[in-house]
Amino acid sequence: MQIYKVGGAVRDRLLGIAVTDIDRVVVGATTEEMLAKGYRPVGADFPVFLHPKTGEEYALARTERKSGRGYGGFTFHASPDVTLEEDLIRRDLTINAMAEDDQQNLTDPYHGQRDLEARVLRHVSPAFAEDPLRVLRVARFAARYAELGFTVAPETLDLMRQLSESGELQALTAERSWKEISRALMENQPQVFIEVLRACGALEVLMPEVDALFGVPQPAAHHPEIDTGAHTLSVLQQAALHKQPLTVRWACLLHDLGKGLTPEEQWPRHIAHESKGLKLIKAVNERFKAPRDCQELALLVGEYHTHGHRALELKPSTLLELLQSFDVYRRPQRFEEFIAACEMDARGRKGLEQRSYPQADYLRGAATVARSVAVQPLLEQGFKGPELGEAIKRERLKALKAYKEQA
Repeated sequence: MQIYKVGGAVRDRLLGIAVTDIDRVVVGATTEEMLAKGYRPVGADFPVFLHPKTGEEYALARTERKSGRGYGGFTFHASPDVTLEEDLIRRDLTINAMAEDDQQNLTDPYHGQRDLEARVLRHVSPAFAEDPLRVLRVARFAARYAELGFTVAPETLDLMRQLSESGELQALTAERSWKEISRALMENQPQVFIEVLRACGALEVLMPEVDALFGVPQPAAHHPEIDTGAHTLSVLQQAALHKQPLTVRWACLLHDLGKGLTPEEQWPRHIAHESKGLKLIKAVNERFKAPRDCQELALLVGEYHTHGHRALELKPSTLLELLQSFDVYRRPQRFEEFIAACEMDARGRKGLEQRSYPQADYLRGAATVARSVAVQPLLEQGFKGPELGEAIKRERLKALKAYKEQA
């Protein structure tokens, strides 16, 4: 019975990156032996055990065989005669197919260390093309390690393209897809994730609404980068640079989907793209079963982001409607995330990344003014029910008029 660290723990140690998760594989052991040593079994698909003291995961060395469609379409075989090399060859990338013992002696049968040094993401074997989830995983790794100069090997991109064309991507569950997408969006270079998906044809399959934005022009006066797809990638990059949460990054990715519906004869203008895009945003939300907070913010940003940009010009009544739409009285954080998404949108334009965004503070001030309207005096005046609601609205509008005059 031999125990090895495998995968990301080995990869990141060799890269000099802090190791967070440690995966271990056990060679030459049976389920009975693991149980006898006090390990606790978990997982129904293949033998994984928790260490009796540390609770860390230990998996028996195993092989796998394609038996159906999608990520779950595999049959696993674990036994004491499965070698370390046989376990490693079923992994996705060479840089994830290395192992080391407790003395840090490296086992690297598929030249992962060489690819680490060359900064290349390369598949281990042709079996890579059996698992559609690997398309998303490789794109995510490309986003994670882009800052270190990593790129996807051309032959690996070819296999990803084959998977995209095979129909296998449609077999992925919403849950598995969202897990990879959400992790990728939180990397330092999330726009690379979208670029790689597009390069292999997967974006057209998984998010045709986003893919449709590339090649769609916008007015150069407002968007020096012109291309709507390029703008979307820039907005996503700005969201990462400013350490925005997942909700904001998801909204940034989807905010301009309506521009993909504009007839060519109307280019580069996109009249009412905000409202037109809502059905597309809703479709993407539902396709990946995005968390509720991500869904809600994406729809609100899609509908109102141009209101955010024109905040200083909005009539007090329109401003009040905007605040009401976000329920800033009970959900102040959601409005703050909307402001952040608007600012990322404004900064995601070529040459304008450092331009100030005074609309942010103006909107925050408006929300504070509206929230500061006291309800108690109105109750004391005898207002109640619908009349109370109208009285509160009148006072908030009066306060916003004063705020706009002072701004």
